[in-house]
Amino acid sequence: MSHTFRLTLAQLNPTVGDLAGNAQKARDAWATAKEARADMVALPEMFITGYQTQDLIMKPAFAAAALAEIEALARDCADGPAIGIGGPVRQDDLLYNGYFILQKGEIVHRVLKRERPNDGVFDEVRLYAQGAVQGPYEINGLRIGTPICEDAWHAEVSEALAETGAEILIVPNGSPYHRNKSDVRMNHMVARVTETELPLVYLNMVGAQDDQCFDGGSFALNTGGALAARLPVFDEAIEMLEFTQTNTGWVIADGPRTPHPDAWEQDYRVMVETLRDYMGKTSFKKVLLGLSGGIDSAIVATIAVDALGAENVRCVMLPSEYTSQGSLDDAKDIAERLGVHYDTVPISGPRAAVTETLAPVFNGLDADITEENIQSRLRGLLLMAMSNKFGEMLLTTGNKSEVAVGYATIYGDMSGGYNPIKDLYKTRVFEQCRWRNANHRSWMMGPEGEVIPTPIIDKPPSAELREDQKDEDSLPPYEILDGILTMLVDEEASVADCVAAGYDRDTVKRVEHLLYISEYKRFQSAPGARLTHRAFWLDRRYPIVSHWRDPS
Repeated sequence: MSHTFRLTLAQLNPTVGDLAGNAQKARDAWATAKEARADMVALPEMFITGYQTQDLIMKPAFAAAALAEIEALARDCADGPAIGIGGPVRQDDLLYNGYFILQKGEIVHRVLKRERPNDGVFDEVRLYAQGAVQGPYEINGLRIGTPICEDAWHAEVSEALAETGAEILIVPNGSPYHRNKSDVRMNHMVARVTETELPLVYLNMVGAQDDQCFDGGSFALNTGGALAARLPVFDEAIEMLEFTQTNTGWVIADGPRTPHPDAWEQDYRVMVETLRDYMGKTSFKKVLLGLSGGIDSAIVATIAVDALGAENVRCVMLPSEYTSQGSLDDAKDIAERLGVHYDTVPISGPRAAVTETLAPVFNGLDADITEENIQSRLRGLLLMAMSNKFGEMLLTTGNKSEVAVGYATIYGDMSGGYNPIKDLYKTRVFEQCRWRNANHRSWMMGPEGEVIPTPIIDKPPSAELREDQKDEDSLPPYEILDGILTMLVDEEASVADCVAAGYDRDTVKRVEHLLYISEYKRFQSAPGARLTHRAFWLDRRYPIVSHWRDPS
C-alpha cells in the first residue's frame, strides 16, 4: 500500500438542472487534480444535478440524463485520479440520493444515502428511498467510507463504516446556510471522529439555489478532532489534502485554515450571494426597486449594488402627497452614494384618477386602509410596468417582521421577483445597515464607507400612506414585536411561553392573530434569502385556512 494519499477537494457552485455545465466543472476540477498528481478528487452531494432539485428529481428523464452525464464523465476522465461525485441513483425501480465513485473509465462504486433529512427545507423521505448501510470502497489501496451529508449527523452510519474497515471518512454535503450553523456541523463531525477514531473530511458546496445559500466552509479533522484544514465560506475553492499512513492510522497534513467571519458578515454575504446567483442562474442582468427613503429599501438597494454593480440597479422614487421632504432627500442621497440610476415617478395623478373612478362605488363611505393600499398598489403597478419595459427584475423590500404580520400590501409593495431581506427582522435591519456602513469587503461591488445615510437609520419607520403615519401606530415597537415573533416563529413557542418571558399577553395574542391571518400573503410572496432555520417558505409550512389559536 502507498503510504500517502492525495485528495483534491472541489468546493464548487453547481446550477440545478445544468447537467452539462456541472459535469464540465467536475472535469475542470479533475484536470486540476490530475496536474497535482492527486489520487482522488471529491465533489459535493448531488453535484451533477445541482441541489436542491426538489420534485425535478422525480422526473425519470432528468434522473436518466444525470446518470448519462456521470457515465460520460467517467469515460472522459479515465486516465488520472478517481472522482467522487453526487447524483441520483436508480436501482430496483427506486430512486436514491447517491455518490458515484469513478475510476479508469467506469463507475466502480455507488454509495446510497441512508439518513434522509425531512425537516426544514428538506423533503428527502418523499423524494428518495432509504439506502442500506454499506461498507467502504477502495481507491489506490485506501479504504474510504462516505457518509453522505445527513448520514454523518447520525453515529450509526460512520460507526458501521469504521467497523467494516474504513480508514478515512469523506463526507460530501449540500448543507445550506443558516445563522451559526457552522458550529453545529463542526460539533457533529468532531463527534464522528471521536467515535470512529478516523480522520474525516467534510466537503460542502457553495452557491445559491432559490432561497438557500450553500456556504462551503469545508474542513478536515484528524483523530481527536484536531483541525487540519478549513476552506473559505461562500467562495469556490479547490484544495489538496495529503494523508500519510502512520503506525496508528492515517493523518492529514496541515492545510489552509481560512478564518471565517462573524454572523453579521455572513448574513450580509448570504443576502448578496443569493441575489447574485438568483440573477445569474435565471439569466436576469438588471434589477429595479422602489426607493422610499426608508431603511428597508435602502438596504435592499445596497445589497443589489454589492451583488450586481451600480450600473445594473435602477431605483425609483414614487412620491405621493404624504411623502415627506426628508424621504425625498434621503432617497436621492443614497442613490447618489450608491451611484445607481435614479428616477422619480409621482403617483399623485394616477391616485387621483383611481379615486375619481371609484367615487361612485365608494360614495358615502369613509376613507380607510383601502385608500392607503391603492397607493401601494399603484406603486406596484408602475414598478412592474417598468420591469416589463426595461427587462429588469423587480426586487421587493419587506423585512421578516412585516412579512410575518402582514404589514405589507399584496399586489402592491409585495410585488416583485426576489426579496433579499425576507428573513431579516426589522431590528436586525438597523444593525445590518450599521455593519455595512462600517465594513467593506472585496466581494462587494458597491462603494465603501457610509453608503446608507444616518438619517435613514435614525428616523422612525413609516409607510407614509397617510399624514404623520408611523409603523408603531399599527404595530408594537419593533423591539417587542421581533422578540415575540422570534419566539412564535423561530422557536415555535406558545403564548404562555411568551408571557413567561415577560411579554404582555394581549400584545402576544394580537401578534399571533396577525401572524396566522397573513399566511395567504406569504404563500404568494417572492422568495428571499434564508438566514435562519425558520425562514418563511419551506421551513414553515402552515395552512392558509386555520381556525386554531393558542389558548394558553
